[in-house]
Amino acid sequence: MALHLLYGGTFDPVHEGHLAVARAALIACVADRVDFVPAADPPHRKAPGASAQQRAEMLQLAIRGAHGLGLDLCELRRAGPSFTIDTLRAWRAMHGDDAPLGFLIGADAFLGLATWREWPALLQLAHWVVAHRPGSALEGLSEPLAAACRNREVAQPSALHAAPGGCLFHLALPPQPESATAMRTALALGQAHPAGLPLAVAQYIAANGLYR
Repeated sequence: MALHLLYGGTFDPVHEGHLAVARAALIACVADRVDFVPAADPPHRKAPGASAQQRAEMLQLAIRGAHGLGLDLCELRRAGPSFTIDTLRAWRAMHGDDAPLGFLIGADAFLGLATWREWPALLQLAHWVVAHRPGSALEGLSEPLAAACRNREVAQPSALHAAPGGCLFHLALPPQPESATAMRTALALGQAHPAGLPLAVAQYIAANGLYR
């Protein structure tokens, strides 16, 4: 069965760095598709600057016409905080226990995985594709998370296709200067189209008066 990747986050707003990660994962993992999964109510950070619906609409604009990139609005349809465990279980209920699934995440976010709800189960429900800069390693893992990750690392994407979940795959990326924080800061300072912000997204932000 084809490997499917979910890319979770707030995407507040989506920028070229996010898109570069998704495209790199699509190629490196030989995946069938990468679906962005915007969090409606992220429990591990302060409230986003744009609403869940606005962030989803910006994502739709950013990926329009992009081969292999899609949008999954499951967390917007669910009431309450957006817990990844609920998202993965819902995906499994829809696609079956044997379908290969990967969850794409940045290294900084992965370091905090042990604070997520039912985190040990997360490692088994899907493969974890951790994006980081070339030459950098996952340093600073808490002991419980480090112990849970032992013997899960795989070097070849074929391992992600051979099992439904349970592996850890490192996705090395070129340096990405863009960050959502930098985008929000630039927009708040009056920049209409900061570098690294897709034009369609910049136009949407201007039309809706976001991040001012």
